[in-house]
Order: sequence, then structure tokens, then C-alpha cells
Amino acid sequence: MEEGVAWQLYLNGKAWSSPICVDNQLLLSNAIQKDGLLKLEILSISFESGRIQWRKKLFEYEDLPRIHKKNSYASPTPFYDEGRVFVHFGNLGTACIGLDGGLIWKQKLDYSPVHGSGASPVIIKDLLLLSADGAEEPCLYALDKHTGAIKWKTVRDSNAKKNFSFCTPTVIMEKGEVQIISPASDYVFAYDYNGKQIWKFNYPNGYSVVPRPVYENGIIYVSSGYDSPTLYAIRSGGQGDITKSHLAWETRKGVPRNSSVLVVNDMLFMAADNGVVSCLNAKNGQLYWMERVAGSCSASLLLANGRIYLCDESGKTFIFKAQKEYSLIATNDLGERMLASPISYQGSLLLRTEKGIWRIGK
Repeated sequence: MEEGVAWQLYLNGKAWSSPICVDNQLLLSNAIQKDGLLKLEILSISFESGRIQWRKKLFEYEDLPRIHKKNSYASPTPFYDEGRVFVHFGNLGTACIGLDGGLIWKQKLDYSPVHGSGASPVIIKDLLLLSADGAEEPCLYALDKHTGAIKWKTVRDSNAKKNFSFCTPTVIMEKGEVQIISPASDYVFAYDYNGKQIWKFNYPNGYSVVPRPVYENGIIYVSSGYDSPTLYAIRSGGQGDITKSHLAWETRKGVPRNSSVLVVNDMLFMAADNGVVSCLNAKNGQLYWMERVAGSCSASLLLANGRIYLCDESGKTFIFKAQKEYSLIATNDLGERMLASPISYQGSLLLRTEKGIWRIGK
């Protein structure tokens, strides 16, 4: 075992979801293709030993839907809430299970994604939020987290040329009330807890939106996605169409199509798809630095212990300081393809590669 590696577990199957950690368990979704069948499952892995504790098959298919070459059949990351784990495979199925692997409920939503699915589930109070921005009638679903029943479905108030997007919603509190910030093609929307649209902000011709919105100090940061991404800093608190009234600043330099931005101490960090990282003033967009750090990257930046971790698609991890001057601390190369975002847990770094899971740390 290499120095600094606590354990390494190779897995059959391919998936780009990140693991989540609950107590001493790593929980992750997985997709296995074998003998013409697609099996979608969830696994529990011991954080201490790296051994598989249990695995549960949730869905099985004979006909494989077409997906993008960079996607997988298990790209959304699970969500944990009140002793339950919510596992989402887009239109291929959603399930709720207990920490022992016991099935609580299953649900399948009827929509047609383009290039497969990518948006992860999010819980707010009693609702499970699921983006369903497919080829037709793009929308946001809310399920009852206890039963899986559909509570509401809100169709996007837009007429985009390309409807499909893959964005995970972000929930914020505005004057004590829930706001669901949900980017889609052409617009980012804000909905209330009952699915009623509060406001929308237009980014013309933006589609295939992946980066999750980030909210800090009254500003929502949103990337417009493909083809030419623009980062918009939008002031919260509006009503109706706020495109002209609530823009704080915007930039087109070094904006990611895939990874989410990171805001810390009034600094915004972002990694473009080509590995160029930028640090900006989060309040006004002033550029502090821009450096080519990594190769091609899809994973989001991770902040841990005042350091930022960036994983590129070749399997290299770059660690640099969260400050106004660029300072690279260390690099590491696993030599395995990596598109999933890293996570930190109890002083360890957990990395999912094309071949399996690595725990870096003591």
C-alpha cells in the first residue's frame, strides 16, 4: 500500500456519483453492466477497513438507454436524511433505503433525459427535490420523502431551444422562507416550498447546465452551462423576471461548464473544464489570480482545512491554499480516470475513480 493510502477498493461497475459518509459507513451508488443487463445498486463500505458491508440491487434493465460518453448510469450522488438514504438514477429509478440496506420505497419518474442523468437529489423538510430537465416538458419534481409519492411538479417557465440540463437545486432561506434555486436551460428559477415560481433570471441560450448554484452573503452564483459559459452573481430577494434588476456582476473568463464554484472568505474559486483555476472577489468579480493548475476536469472543488482540492480527469489531485495569491501545496497522481467530486471525512480524503474508491489519510 502506498504511503498515505489508508485503503483502496476496486469495484466492478462504473459510476460517477460521489460517496457520502454516515457514521462509519460510506454509501455510494453503482451501475453494473453484465450479460446484457444493467443493474443499479447501492453499496455500504466500512470507512475504517474499506470492506463492503452490504450491497443492494435496486433496479434492473435489459434495454440500455443511450448516455453521453462522459456520463454513467449512476452519476447522481445519494442524499442522507434522518436515518434514510435517497438514491437517484434519473428516470431509471429513485429509492429510499435504511442504513441497513432495507428498502423503504421505490419510484420511477416518466421523463426522457438527453445524454442520461446527472442531477443529484436534495431534501428540504418533507420534500425530495429532483430535477427532470429532459427533451420535453423540463420540470422540477418534489416527492414525499416518506412515501415517494409525487407532491408537485413544476414545469419550467421558458421556451429554450435545448431543454436539457443536469443541475442539482440549492435550497436557501430568504426572509425566513424556503427558496429552491434551480437552474435549467435559458433560466435559473426560484420556487417556494409548494413549487410556485418566485423569480427567474435569464442567461440566453444556456443549456446542459451542470454546476450547482452556490449562495453566500445574499448572492447566488450560477454558471449558464454550454456552449459559452457565463458566471452570474445574482442578488437574492426579487420577484418576477429579475434579469435586469438583480445582476451584481458577471464574467465569461475561465467559467466552468461542469464543476461548481466555491466561495470562502469573500473569495470565489472556480475551475474551468481545461484546468484553469481562477480566484475572484466574490462581491464584485475582481480577478485576484488565474492559473493553469490541472488538466481537463469535471469534478467540483473541495474546501477542507483551509485548503482547496482539485481532481482532474487523469486522476491527479492538486492542493492549493484558499487565498488571494496562488500557492500550490502538493499534488498526487492515482493514475486512474476521475470525474466524481472528492469528499473529506474525519481527516481523510475519499476519491472515486473509474476503478473504485481510495481513502487517503491515516
